[in-house]
Amino acid sequence: MYTASSSVSAPPRLQRPAVPAGGAPYLDPTHAGRARRAAGTVGQPLSGRIDLSGPQGAQLRMAIASVHRICPEFNPVQVLRRSGRSVLLVGGTGRATAVAKCLLDHSPAWAERFRHEIVTYRAFVRHRPPVRVPRLIAADPENCTLVIERMPGRAAALSRHTAEAPARGDLRAVLDSVVRLNTWRPPAGLFDAPLDYASRIARYHELGLFTDRDLGDLQKLLHGLAQAGGRQAMGQFCHGDALLSNVLLSPAGPVLVDWEHAGWYLPGYDLATLWSVLGDAPAARRQISQLAQRPGPAARDAFLVNLMLVLTREIRTYETAVQRTMREAPPVSPGQPQPTGLSAGEEQRLLLRRLHDDCAMARRAVRAAVGTR
Repeated sequence: MYTASSSVSAPPRLQRPAVPAGGAPYLDPTHAGRARRAAGTVGQPLSGRIDLSGPQGAQLRMAIASVHRICPEFNPVQVLRRSGRSVLLVGGTGRATAVAKCLLDHSPAWAERFRHEIVTYRAFVRHRPPVRVPRLIAADPENCTLVIERMPGRAAALSRHTAEAPARGDLRAVLDSVVRLNTWRPPAGLFDAPLDYASRIARYHELGLFTDRDLGDLQKLLHGLAQAGGRQAMGQFCHGDALLSNVLLSPAGPVLVDWEHAGWYLPGYDLATLWSVLGDAPAARRQISQLAQRPGPAARDAFLVNLMLVLTREIRTYETAVQRTMREAPPVSPGQPQPTGLSAGEEQRLLLRRLHDDCAMARRAVRAAVGTR
């Protein structure tokens, strides 16, 4: 990741047991939510029926009504994904196939994120990015409803943190698209900066996630980037959530979906996100690190700042997931047979241990980078 006097090579990994079929979604704190969504958006035939009975059916009826207000011709056929936060429906709009996304949890934070995604898709209508994205059909920011075209393809991964390294060709295609997006310079004022770096670093320090030395080192790197000026200080347009599960691979090229976090970041944010979820693909990580560092020391420093923030966020997310799983796990009686394979909690703990190892490695690289300034 960074060549200096202190070693930053990845520590040896314990061989992780094979995950049984259907177990991979447990690597995601939302369990199978993302996996169901990814599997449902890969060009499967439209079939099945929507159950509108019971309390959940009432929610679906409200969601469908909000879609019909902005897209009367939408004919819902399948529920692709449903969670306490949102629902994803697939259906027809005349000769085309579309996906409708409706927010169920209208709390301020989720509503703001949803509206940001709508703003992004609207901006793409006039200013097309250099990557493939779904076409906007209709949107209602007030009721948090979005209708986009359904893009063919298979998901690059079915979970946030992949249990297996992606195929070399798939990874190359994803990286090419991400790098191409990061070099895009949309008109000034079209997108904002979703992440306040100084505030986020200070917040993680207050929560005890960063040590005093972490705080000082990251502030020094930020100060150096500001002094360097140019594109390193101005930022880079990023997807903001460049996970493999947010990429559809089609014969015409990768399609990037879920633009809730798009905007201006320090250079290398998308690459840091990809690096963080490819723990079982050391060769891919080396390739990503080389791409991030290629422009020079300033780009290296920006990548390291991003990496520390992304990894710390992942650690917070999975610590919460482990605690929730432990609370919800049923007690095991002394004479009860032990389940075979890895449980959800064990999968999450293995992943959490890997994330802590990764964060320690990134911390060493940050300190080495500060020492060279």
